[in-house]
Amino acid sequence: MQRYIIRRLIQGGIILFVLSVVVFLLLRIAPGGDPAAFRCGFTCTDDKIAAIRKEMGLDNPYFPVSVDLTDPPFVSFNGESQYWRWVRELFNGSLGRDWNGAPVADELQNRLPVTVELLIITLLVTIAVGVPFGIVSAVYRNSPADYGARFGAILGLAVPNFWVATLVILIPIQYWDYAPPLTKTIAFFDSPWDNLRQFVPPAIVLAAVSAAGVMRLTRSSMLEVMRQDYIRTARSKGLRERIVVIRHALKNSMIPVVTIIGLQVAALLGGAVIVESVFNLQGVGIYFLGALVRKDYQVVQTLTVYIGAVVVLLNLGVDILYAWLDPRIRYS
Repeated sequence: MQRYIIRRLIQGGIILFVLSVVVFLLLRIAPGGDPAAFRCGFTCTDDKIAAIRKEMGLDNPYFPVSVDLTDPPFVSFNGESQYWRWVRELFNGSLGRDWNGAPVADELQNRLPVTVELLIITLLVTIAVGVPFGIVSAVYRNSPADYGARFGAILGLAVPNFWVATLVILIPIQYWDYAPPLTKTIAFFDSPWDNLRQFVPPAIVLAAVSAAGVMRLTRSSMLEVMRQDYIRTARSKGLRERIVVIRHALKNSMIPVVTIIGLQVAALLGGAVIVESVFNLQGVGIYFLGALVRKDYQVVQTLTVYIGAVVVLLNLGVDILYAWLDPRIRYS
């Protein structure tokens, strides 16, 4: 197991390196204007733009190694480059400054708890809704409960979350004069009730699609497991159906469900951009969206690599969890 984890971590490091190079280049070759001009404003002079470019390091070459096939020795090394400067800031934790001149590390420190809390509540809602309804739908196949759960899952997959988020705000205001706190983000320890009022509605909206996917996968996985011979053997021994489902079928059917839950974290991060904007949650998602619009290289490339690292570690954790769910699985 240790050799497998080390090998996967090395592979993850290679993946993150490739990701960093790709996102670094794509941001710079994509159309949309000069980041220094965005930061300076519409009435800025060329001299000020040049000074800002120098401050941001945009006048340096892209990479520390450059190749020129017309000039021997063809390969030259640069003492300072944009990529090397960014990587150095990633490792020392400074992360540079964003479009407004604020330290990126401070912004992430303030915004990360908001997004993490939103994702935790969303995952709890996803598991609490998707897994039980999937089990009920599989156990009572072709019953009204099955049809109702499947209809709800299809509806959750079909309806866009930004539309649901808008209705979640407008309908209570229209009929009950109620709205969740939208002025500022409330910390949990400052006011637990107001914090939950603020975070539970967007978490439910964000969990609609993921819970629907988990429900459908749980149902199909449970149906496949319930057809196995050892389930028939357990029933022939006279065990109650509840024991057969929970003790024998549920754990063996959770491997594909755990996989989809782990992979959905990245999708939830993408959905959090829209939900945070609608509910005015000052998290990482809305920060990333603003940086992308302004072509804030420092923020976009840093958050992309961090999200990639989270996905790599989650995939490793899911693979390790397989061995606990199914003892037959061994890694070497």
